[in-house]
Amino acid sequence: MSSVSIKNIVKTYNKGTINAVKEVSFEVQAGELFGLIGPDGAGKTSIFRILTTLLLADSGSATVGGYDVIKDYKQIRNIVGYMPGKFSLYQDLTVEENLSFFATIFGTTIEANYELIKDIYEQIEPFNKRRAGKLSGGMKQKLALCCALIHKPIVLFLDEPTTGVDVVSRKEFWQMLEKLKKQGITIMVSTPYMDEATLCDRIALIQNGNIMSIETPENIINDFPKTLFAVKANNIYALLQELRSCDQIESCYAFGEYIHLTLNSEDTTTETIDRIVAQFNQDDVEVKIVTPTIEDSFIRLMNEYKDEPAKEKPNGK
Repeated sequence: MSSVSIKNIVKTYNKGTINAVKEVSFEVQAGELFGLIGPDGAGKTSIFRILTTLLLADSGSATVGGYDVIKDYKQIRNIVGYMPGKFSLYQDLTVEENLSFFATIFGTTIEANYELIKDIYEQIEPFNKRRAGKLSGGMKQKLALCCALIHKPIVLFLDEPTTGVDVVSRKEFWQMLEKLKKQGITIMVSTPYMDEATLCDRIALIQNGNIMSIETPENIINDFPKTLFAVKANNIYALLQELRSCDQIESCYAFGEYIHLTLNSEDTTTETIDRIVAQFNQDDVEVKIVTPTIEDSFIRLMNEYKDEPAKEKPNGK
């Protein structure tokens, strides 16, 4: 059963001159942790605002929990939790006051749904009397998540919840999401961090308002069609420019301290790369075959994608 369904959603801005979302369609199954993965400006926030009834699409349809986002917006607002990308709680209220306020809005109490937020709330409880605006980034994140959960939603929308948060807090946050998923809550999360994609059940890779692929992280990586090579040398910038001018190279881009590349041929050994690099007189050259990551897959799809949005495969297969 689908908790979230989007069909051919289109959203434009600036009198139709900016296409933020282009004929996007996908479904999120009940109890699934679904990731919308893409850089800033890809269309993630527009999709989230449409699904949480804060923004109207130009065309297309969408349902959340079986309710239409236009006709049934009041029902949807009672069954979803939404954590926007920017911290939006009342900064002059304390932790406890913010949580009590949101519980009251939804006609409930902290005590009524305490078991749902217990693991998260216990981490911020020592700061109960501190104003929200004085909390650290990680603590603000935990408080916002508690407020989004206090009315026990059936679908939780988290828009870039870990942006600007330290690595430890990011890890803790995803551990909390895994626990929430076990309680049967459908979770839809957006993030620009490719490493977080592997923590989702399924992901949609989005760029410039287009969905390029919808699959499990494992299958997206397995669908990488070529052998991926990593090359390193003393003058990596010069090597990158030289490799990009070589007809034998299909794709080539910087990846940390290495250059990742694929060949136009079907070669699967490093000898061809060794011969290509040798002509550029580079020192301390290292060439190896590497396993593609989600980021490698994203870059490849971004380069390949032309006009037609990707079709969702049944059951992520």
